[in-house]
Amino acid sequence: MTITLPLVLVLGIGTTAAVKFLGIRLWVAALIALFGFYLAGTFIAPAIDGTTKSGVDMVNHTQK
Repeated sequence: MTITLPLVLVLGIGTTAAVKFLGIRLWVAALIALFGFYLAGTFIAPAIDGTTKSGVDMVNHTQK
């Protein structure tokens, strides 16, 4: 049985859990999200995207 979840959903659940259970303030989570948003527009974005895809493939055992 295969379950497909978008990475954004998984990160959102993790962020919600961190705010609720670890006591991370909401403004800190928002600041980190804003940093990621601006980082996506820089020259490093393709490297981050490639690393994320490689990590997901490794977890899913779909690496070629």
